Amino acid sequence: MQSSTYAAVKGNAAFAFQRRSFFSNLVSRSATTTTGIRFKPLHSSAWKAMGAKLARAENGIHSLSSVKARSGRAQASSGGGGGDEEEAMPLRSEGKSSGTVLPFVGVACLGAILFGYHLGVVNGALEYLAKDLGIADNAVLQGWIVSALLAGATVGSFTGGALADKFGRTRTFQLDAIPLAVGAFLCATAQSVQTMIVGRLLAGVGIGISSAIVPLYISEISPTEIRGALGSVNQLFICIGILAALIAGLPLAANPLWWRTMFGVAVIPSVLLAIGMGFSPESPRWLVQQGKLTQAEKAIKTLYGKEKVVELVRDLSNSGQGTSEPEAGWFDLFSRRYWKVVSVGAALFLFQQLAGINAVVYYSTSVFRSAGIESDVAASALVGASNVFGTAVASSLMDKMGRKSLLLTSFGGMALSMLLLSLSFTWKALAAYSGTLAVVGTVLYVLSFSLGAGPVPALLLPEIFASRIRAKAVALSLGMHWISNFVIGLYFLSVVTKFGISSVYLGFAGVCVLAVMYIAGNVVETKGRSLEEIELALTSGA
Repeated sequence: MQSSTYAAVKGNAAFAFQRRSFFSNLVSRSATTTTGIRFKPLHSSAWKAMGAKLARAENGIHSLSSVKARSGRAQASSGGGGGDEEEAMPLRSEGKSSGTVLPFVGVACLGAILFGYHLGVVNGALEYLAKDLGIADNAVLQGWIVSALLAGATVGSFTGGALADKFGRTRTFQLDAIPLAVGAFLCATAQSVQTMIVGRLLAGVGIGISSAIVPLYISEISPTEIRGALGSVNQLFICIGILAALIAGLPLAANPLWWRTMFGVAVIPSVLLAIGMGFSPESPRWLVQQGKLTQAEKAIKTLYGKEKVVELVRDLSNSGQGTSEPEAGWFDLFSRRYWKVVSVGAALFLFQQLAGINAVVYYSTSVFRSAGIESDVAASALVGASNVFGTAVASSLMDKMGRKSLLLTSFGGMALSMLLLSLSFTWKALAAYSGTLAVVGTVLYVLSFSLGAGPVPALLLPEIFASRIRAKAVALSLGMHWISNFVIGLYFLSVVTKFGISSVYLGFAGVCVLAVMYIAGNVVETKGRSLEEIELALTSGA
């Protein structure tokens, strides 16, 4: 989610400096029974099949024991949580499956690409659209064009969870395509500033909804053993979307009206998202929660193969036994039962924003110039390449090192990078190497950020939240992300002016150290566990 910080920084910079292109360095950034399950009659190989069933039953007993043992350890490390008394068996897809989730993860990632693209498209376009719309000398209106996206994203992130609970994940994606497409069309055809702002606002609502439902959907359909890798793909595609926006701006110098094409091309993936979700299976977890077992069986058959239907429907059904509670309301998130785990989600995004990504992105161009790199595009490309590379590495390590380990490594590396950046500006003994050290510190910071602080929070949230509150809790945490993003961006330049960039960098290093301490004491590892197993571990010991 670090990408959204770029727009905040640049949008607020537009209020402070007139007739300046601020975006050259944008890129860095219900209980049920088994009566609904259809069992096939035994054929001539009845005895052999019965033996296989007995073997699976025995494995189920061992799995349940393993769940209880590991949930006890997780409970100790997490400090307890709500009060759900739900029995949860691990939702695993062991052995070779005849189904596949990759095409549907790919469709969902169209939402992530649009997320990044809408954030980055204003990168090179602002100067040209400002001239075309007659606001080249009005920094305030330029700032509104940028900031309208953040305002819309805040609204969208809060509504995304409610829509996903009511209509389901795939239908919400299709609804989300409407503001994404309409917003892009309005921006591309705008003949006035007002139309442009409305278009950006609608696009913001769309990316806000995407920020909530893309990681939610991917985490709910992904097999446990690769959920981390697939979940982090969301962040990777956000970065790719931003890079695509940068590349899309290359023809601007030769064709000043090209900015309209840049905005208009976003209509295409929006339409593809709506069409693709029409052929994608609904989240089996949501379907079971709604009591739609027949549809859940069909979705599981598509995702994991027909041989997994009975096993996984049983596991999902068992995870809801012992509770007949209705869906959680917004105020339930603040109850003693859920607040501890919800606060972890909100805290992770606050630390993400307070860790200094805004400062690094905003000052990267000047840092690179101090080292002799005069091209703004080259500076943006280097930061963006570091971002994509780090996210790709994180994707490969997510299910090996684990989420918590990556977070600790990431914030630790960011603290050291911030310290290096601070010293490069103030320590006279390093004056001869200040430019080189500043570039090294910037690249190391972006790499460290993209290894954990960027991709992990959006992946971890759907994993640690109970199924009853998952969609709304994710939406709340992401809402906090967008709000803190906007507020920090609003006051960032004032703080830098008052205290100096070196002192601000040192403060960010301190925040990163605090983040390491908080994560070590409050975040539970979720690697290798099913969502049901994690839910039991976090909610059974209140």
